[in-house]
Amino acid sequence: MRRRDFLKTSTVAGAGTLVARSVFAQNPGGAPAVQTRRPIRILLGGYAPANNGFSFAIKRIGDRVAAKFKGEVDVKYVYNILDLGYRADDILWLVESGVLTLGYQSSSYFTERVPDIGIADLPFIFADTLTARGAMDGRFGRILAERIEAGMDLRVLGWFENGFRHVSNRVRPIRMPSDMKGLTIRVLPSKVQARTFELLGAIPKIMDLTEAIAAVKAGTLDAQENPFLNTVTYGVHNFHKFHTATNHFYLSRPIFLHRPSFDAWPRELQEELRAAARDAVAYQRELHVKEEDESAEAIRKAGGEILELTPGQHKAFVTAVSPIYGEARTQYGRELLGLVNLT
Repeated sequence: MRRRDFLKTSTVAGAGTLVARSVFAQNPGGAPAVQTRRPIRILLGGYAPANNGFSFAIKRIGDRVAAKFKGEVDVKYVYNILDLGYRADDILWLVESGVLTLGYQSSSYFTERVPDIGIADLPFIFADTLTARGAMDGRFGRILAERIEAGMDLRVLGWFENGFRHVSNRVRPIRMPSDMKGLTIRVLPSKVQARTFELLGAIPKIMDLTEAIAAVKAGTLDAQENPFLNTVTYGVHNFHKFHTATNHFYLSRPIFLHRPSFDAWPRELQEELRAAARDAVAYQRELHVKEEDESAEAIRKAGGEILELTPGQHKAFVTAVSPIYGEARTQYGRELLGLVNLT
């Protein structure tokens, strides 16, 4: 059976393919009346283990909706599509085609279809987590969501935190940009990310998560970059000894839904999904801080070293990638550039 057909023919088939009609008969006061049709099926999916914060967060969304609309919605979960033989990047077409109803994915995966999203991949544009969250919850995040909705058949409800990313490798400690020279490193499907590591002297390779994990295990890939949580979740810390807290990118993962289904729902269901997403974002971000700390400890327990950059070392990395900011000024509009202080 082809990988693309598995979910459609499995026991959860159709759970994310919604009938484009309201199943809530409305009384004059606007409250749901007696249900006359089958429940709306909602399938929430991701690409993390069930005990991961992202999985906890989508379950929080689904459970809240199921509790409010008992019997009127049928909520199911596929926490990790990788377990079904899919790739991480498959989450986009699975939701856009309606096989899954709701999913999340790192924003970098959108850049081929929506080039403006690449501005969120620029290195060192956020000084700290609070600044980054404020941007994603504010005008910057709203504009990025609008660009995704304009370019894809999706509705964006909010931004999970993937967080600051760090370099790990199997070759040597990374303290200065010169230490990156010649290392092959996996990057997300983003020209901005690839260019960043070219400027650092590395050899970037755009790879899906499944490909990267296999290459790390085989020893054919020198380095990768991820939050500590992802590095541990996918077992990379068992193969890479050297980790540096570079904080080079801050990435978010939009929460998105199949737009034709969402737009066909009754207003109260749409509003509840939006409220549930806002709640889940706050919940997931709290979990992320704890998971990052626990993952750093897991790296050390596995024999890994985590280097913290000095201010001088950090400045050397920023200086090394500085040409990318001039390039960005020719690629993105003034409004977006202003929101990341590049006008």
